[in-house]
Amino acid sequence: MTAEIQKHIAEISDSLDLISKRIGLPDLEYRIERKSQQCEDPDIWKDQQLAKQLMRERQQLVERLENYQKINEELGEIKELYKMASQEGSKDIFKDLEMSLNILANKTNDIEVLSLLDGEADQNDAFLEINSGAGGTESCDWAQMLSRMYFRWAEKKDFKIELISENPGDEAGIKSCCYKICGHNAYGWLKVESGVHRLVRISPFDSSARRHTSFSSVWAYPVVDDNINIEISPSDIRVDTFRSSGPGGQHANKTDSAVRITHVPSGIVVTSSEKSQHQNRANCMAALKSRLYELEMRKRSEGIQESHNKKGDAGWGNQIRSYVLQPYQMVKDLRSNAETSDFQKVLDGDLDKLMSSVLAIK
Repeated sequence: MTAEIQKHIAEISDSLDLISKRIGLPDLEYRIERKSQQCEDPDIWKDQQLAKQLMRERQQLVERLENYQKINEELGEIKELYKMASQEGSKDIFKDLEMSLNILANKTNDIEVLSLLDGEADQNDAFLEINSGAGGTESCDWAQMLSRMYFRWAEKKDFKIELISENPGDEAGIKSCCYKICGHNAYGWLKVESGVHRLVRISPFDSSARRHTSFSSVWAYPVVDDNINIEISPSDIRVDTFRSSGPGGQHANKTDSAVRITHVPSGIVVTSSEKSQHQNRANCMAALKSRLYELEMRKRSEGIQESHNKKGDAGWGNQIRSYVLQPYQMVKDLRSNAETSDFQKVLDGDLDKLMSSVLAIK
């Protein structure tokens, strides 16, 4: 048991060293002090947006420091108890230490993952688009399964979820949908989900019960903060209104309330199909600004623009993750090689481990 305890202590210590490097611990207190001085400057509050941004940045730095210090203090206490237990030879204390180390290891892992979410827009809310790809009705059904998966994931994190638009499939499922997901680090988590997702299963729509492969694409982009200025010329956009699809009958939409905005220079198209045309226009402009901002962010990094251009090609060769139901059950991320055989758990929104495995290699 003592060997196991020593091993756990060493593993947590290594994780803390890694977290220390990621959060820039040596000068973190200095950065917090600088932000505090800026926030205390009366002139700063003349610009409310700038003041809010500084306060948010300071709070993020404080949280990183406090999280690290808390884990480090708990580890120090465990080390002291381990010394006492070793001297006294108390098996009961060893058992308690093992339990405490397991809890602390989970906390450290959570903090380690959060230390990866340090991108420019990682703290922001996110738009999440899902589009069915190669596979017809199968892919439409798969797109709806993915929609449910991300909905459940967001619920587990107590994120607010808003449906912006949805286009139902001809026979089943959905052709496309867009959600706005609001919560701390929503974009930081979801950004690694952008790409093509591949499903292999026995088709429920095939009377011969043959195995089918389906594809759907997922794309996440950050909701632009008010302090980020994105200028869009009215001459660069085309606005179309149309009737949103629905169940028909007395529930059919009888007015052209849905809105589609096309940004001509980039070719970006956004839609919103709520009841209010005014709200749909606002949703579309917010989504368009976010898309243009995300596009600019991608252009800054070499090689990322190429993947952006291919995002719509939901088919063979472009998948980032495979979900296999037949002839065995396995979900595997093709970027990090992380995998799990608990297919149902993943579809129920348990995505953090898969997401974290990709964040760690970025």
